Amino acid sequence: MRTTAIGLALAIAVAFGYVETFTKGIDRLPERPCAGAVDRDLAARALPSARTAEERGRLEQGLHGFTFRCHVRTSDDSSLVGDAETSDADVRSWHRHFLPKSGEEGAIEVSSGDVRGLSLAPDSATVFVPCAPPRSELPAHALVVDATTIGTTRAQGDELRQIVVDFAYQLARHAYRVGECQAPRSFPDSLPRLSEGRVMGESPN
Repeated sequence: MRTTAIGLALAIAVAFGYVETFTKGIDRLPERPCAGAVDRDLAARALPSARTAEERGRLEQGLHGFTFRCHVRTSDDSSLVGDAETSDADVRSWHRHFLPKSGEEGAIEVSSGDVRGLSLAPDSATVFVPCAPPRSELPAHALVVDATTIGTTRAQGDELRQIVVDFAYQLARHAYRVGECQAPRSFPDSLPRLSEGRVMGESPN
């Protein structure tokens, strides 16, 4: 009995030591990387263990609107990245642009009011939010996020799909605020789960 207990304690210690050694890169990032845009937990769940990691969030203002860029990258070149950019797209043109990228699997769409998310594949997603930027010489009606993973990922399949959609949504919510889209908006904590969404083909209804 004592030998078993000691063995169990050693196993726990070894497992704890592995976590401390090989995930500290992501663990030492800010709790909300990319200038507060997203939850660190999303990157930790999506990306493989690594000794070091870096993050950056940057708002770029232009004559035609704004872009907010976010990346979380580990030392083995695995990344979770997204751009939130103002656009003159409406929902129909957004569908037309992104749905062909979903391939044979098809896309899964979820929405909360007029905020929409598309999981295009396990490693890519997009979010659409109506937005009129405060300064623009051209008409802009929406904020569109394009998010993906690069390199090896820890999560796979449906789990990764959900993580990338959540990442894209959190990025959209943050960019809407810091880019100062004109209409006040209350965002829910998250979009509905993909298990509640609808599978779409390349041609939207």
